[in-house]
Amino acid sequence: RFFILGFRFFSGFGIDPSLRIDVFEDLNIEESYAGVSQVQGFHNESTAFLFKDMWRSVRASAGVSERMLQKLRGRVEFTLLLTLKQDKFNSGVMLSIHHGEQRYLELESSGQRSEVRLHYWTAERRTHSEVFPYSLADGRWHRVALSLSASQLVLYVDCSRIYERLVETPSMDVPAGTTVWLGQRNNAHGFFKGVMQDVQLLLMPQGYISQCPDLNRTCPTCNDFHGLVQKIMELQDILAKTSGKLARAEERMRALDGCYCERTCSLNGEIYRDEEVWIDGCKNCTCLNGTVECESIFCPAPQCPPNTAPAYIPGACCKECQSVCLFRGRVYVEGDRKSVRDSTGTCLLFECRVSRSMRRVESTSCPELTCPESEQITLTDRCCKVCRGHDFCAEGYSSSCVENSECVNLEAGACCSCRDGYRALRDDSAYCQDVDECAEGKHYCRENTVCVNTPGSFMCVCQTGYIRIDDYSCTEHDECISGLHRCDENALCFNMVGGHSCTCKPGYVGNGTVCRAQCDGLCHNGGSCVAPDTCICQQGFTGRRCETDIDECSDGFVECDSRATCVNLPGWYHCECRDGYHDNGMFSANGESCEDIDECETGRHNCANDTVCFNMDGGYDCRCPHGKNCTGDCVHEGKVKHNRQIWVLDDDRCSVCSCQTGLVMCRRMVCDCENPTVDVSCCPECDPRLTSQCLHQNGLLTYNNGDTWVENCQQCQCMRGEVDCWPVPCAAVLDCEFLVVPEGECCPHCVSDPCQADTVRNDITKTCVDEYGITRFSGSAWTKHGTECSLCQCKVTRQSSDASVNDMFF
Repeated sequence: RFFILGFRFFSGFGIDPSLRIDVFEDLNIEESYAGVSQVQGFHNESTAFLFKDMWRSVRASAGVSERMLQKLRGRVEFTLLLTLKQDKFNSGVMLSIHHGEQRYLELESSGQRSEVRLHYWTAERRTHSEVFPYSLADGRWHRVALSLSASQLVLYVDCSRIYERLVETPSMDVPAGTTVWLGQRNNAHGFFKGVMQDVQLLLMPQGYISQCPDLNRTCPTCNDFHGLVQKIMELQDILAKTSGKLARAEERMRALDGCYCERTCSLNGEIYRDEEVWIDGCKNCTCLNGTVECESIFCPAPQCPPNTAPAYIPGACCKECQSVCLFRGRVYVEGDRKSVRDSTGTCLLFECRVSRSMRRVESTSCPELTCPESEQITLTDRCCKVCRGHDFCAEGYSSSCVENSECVNLEAGACCSCRDGYRALRDDSAYCQDVDECAEGKHYCRENTVCVNTPGSFMCVCQTGYIRIDDYSCTEHDECISGLHRCDENALCFNMVGGHSCTCKPGYVGNGTVCRAQCDGLCHNGGSCVAPDTCICQQGFTGRRCETDIDECSDGFVECDSRATCVNLPGWYHCECRDGYHDNGMFSANGESCEDIDECETGRHNCANDTVCFNMDGGYDCRCPHGKNCTGDCVHEGKVKHNRQIWVLDDDRCSVCSCQTGLVMCRRMVCDCENPTVDVSCCPECDPRLTSQCLHQNGLLTYNNGDTWVENCQQCQCMRGEVDCWPVPCAAVLDCEFLVVPEGECCPHCVSDPCQADTVRNDITKTCVDEYGITRFSGSAWTKHGTECSLCQCKVTRQSSDASVNDMFF
């Protein structure tokens, strides 16, 4: 659906300005920028700009940067478009959006390494780099489109899809103060040399269509068709496996088809549906999204007709009109009793009935009392006497005390009384509600505490950094003495009111919770500072600051095969096959895999003028057959060169060739820096000019032309005043499920424990079964049932196609 809309978007209506950032237009590049001049563009009558010297500063102002970045913030789908013609061997940055050391989006092209590099900030809040082996620095025009859509990255060059990868999801949460540079990384590094035009950011994944409309054609080419067929076959395989898993999942879910799930509330053992309303005692309650909310019932004064009076009845919260009886000048409500004595002294018991008349109640014999007569009490609602202290609540009156209320015995009866911490909702105290002592100020919490209301009471909670003295007060806690602090082991802890502070010890830097050793002059070539002024070097380097590369070739650490020669590298070495030999595909570190090239059979020889090629170990020989008169001349690039003639190659002025008896011999010029006529363009290491030196990234060190070094897992080289850096090459890790990059190293290692791994290769065709028999896909995570603090994840090893619960890690 999006692709169809995108087609209509590009071809019919143009690009929405809110989804487009035109870098040249926003920077107003047509104004005078030192080192930038207007030239003829890629298309006829189009305008481009030439970036030449290294003293320019093409940077957007703060206001312009903010307007540009406002569009980019929060985007995970965008396309970077540009048309360029980069000088040969130049290594430079086309566009850089960075804040301090954090590169949010940067595209550079290395002519020295023939690479295109993209650096960006990920959702995991770290810088990520993608390297594409491709040469843009060839002095020719190229149209480049880099499309990033969530985790899918596609590189187009000249409307051809060169690379497509799955990468980490970008994060364009660009902070204020971020700078935008064009044609350079900053004022000192990454200067692009060449011509650029049409530099744009389109905030959509298919932005390359505006640069190459033919890519939006409705009819695919044969190559497209075959690619689609291959993709369909792969998807069919995945679909078949997924369908089987789905069928098993459907069998387990059939029992749930008739279920309807909604949030419910539970109160006093009763279950209530969402938005259900009910009366709980003297409160109106409602179930709202799984939570019970109650408020007190308002009881209006009842307007009772004659011969009735307001009174409480069982099960009702408000008074209701009840029938009354008039007896001997007093009013009684239904159920009230009155005892009287007749002229003979006999006790008669009467009860008010519904008929509004007092009816006599048959009296029973009175139980024998165990208390003396002086402790016996005569009551008005019964004929039998009771002992003083009689338990009236036990006779059933306690059932009238309903909510947060309890029955209390009196001298001649019983009544309801609210429990401590509650107040009455009606005048007989049968229903009571909680008193919020904290809100009403009826608590005893003292300094350094916070009052928290509880049902019927309250509690005093200590503030952060304090410990309890008693139930109502707290005192300052010395975390430094108790050890309950978060200071680094290389930091000093200082106790403060309500907490503590951490300060790194001398020789360490950091915020106190994390302290790292500081080394004067830094540790070079990827070395790690492990203690004040102490560096641990990576393999292949030595020195107090790891500044010296160990030459394994000259120091005798390496013995290469006779068919190979040792080549020293920064921090390592390489046994490279000599001329006339090539690797047989069975790579061997010491060069044993080098085998002779048969130049005669492969046609890689220059025998001419009736000479015959004879293969030799490491080379070949051109011999004149018996009876022939061979001149010894050579044919090179369609031209005849006489025997012993010497010439310089047209396309490489640094290589010299000679004709030796029908054999063309070519080699690079020998660099003799002592020779005042040496060509510095061919021998950059002999260039003594200050302009050919490079400044280190920290601005403190200077490197000569041709020097190499390693910094932060980047291998760098100084070439004619420009610094080019690329990731340190790492050997491929094959058949490895779990990878980890140890601290202080650059390359990943295999580990067997997945919980210690930095990277886990998830195979979606494999699954785990959790403790309830539910099938989980590899890589998925879930919270363990019954606890909110245990996170499970399915990590399936490659050796098993049927995962079990043992493949889950917590």
